[in-house]
Amino acid sequence: MKSETAIFAGGCFWCMVAPFDQQPGIISVVSGYTGGHTVKPTYEQVKAHKTGHTEAVKITFDPEKISYQDLVEIYWHQTDPTDAMGQFQDRGDNYRPVIFVADDTQRAIATASKAALQASERFEKPIVTAIESVQPFYPAEAEHQRFYKNNPVVFAAQEAGGRADFIAKNWDKLPKVD
Repeated sequence: MKSETAIFAGGCFWCMVAPFDQQPGIISVVSGYTGGHTVKPTYEQVKAHKTGHTEAVKITFDPEKISYQDLVEIYWHQTDPTDAMGQFQDRGDNYRPVIFVADDTQRAIATASKAALQASERFEKPIVTAIESVQPFYPAEAEHQRFYKNNPVVFAAQEAGGRADFIAKNWDKLPKVD
C-alpha cells in the first residue's frame, strides 16, 4: 500500500485528530509539534512558548482512497482561517493555523485551495492561514494521542471553547470523501 503524509496545524492538536481519524483512507493521525527550534520539545515547553513550535497533526493516508486535496478541504472546515495567532480559546503562536507542505504538489494544492477560499467571500476578513514547508515533526507524549477517544470529558470541554460553534456557523458539513 502506498502512503503519503500531510501536516496541519489548527489550534489545539486534540481537536484536529477526530475529523481526520474518521475518514476512509486514513492510516494514522499523530499529534505533535513542528516548526520550532528545539529538538524533541515537550508539551510543557511548547505550551510555555519556549520552542517556537506549533501544535499540529501528522496524517498518514492512502492516496488511492483519499486525496491530499480532500484533506485540505477537511482541514479548512476545522479552523478559523482568518485568525493568524491562535484558534478559538487557544491563543498564541503555538496554536496558529498552518498547512505544512512536503513538496511542490502539496504547495500548489494548498495555495490554490486558499485562494479559492478567499475568492469565495465566505469570510469578511482575509484568509491568513500560513502555508509553510514541512519541518521536523515530533510526536507529542502518549497522553496527547487520540485524546478525543481517551479523554472524552476533557475533550468535550475543549470543543466547547468556541470551535464547535464556529464550525456550525461558518461551515457546512465536512466535504464528502468518496
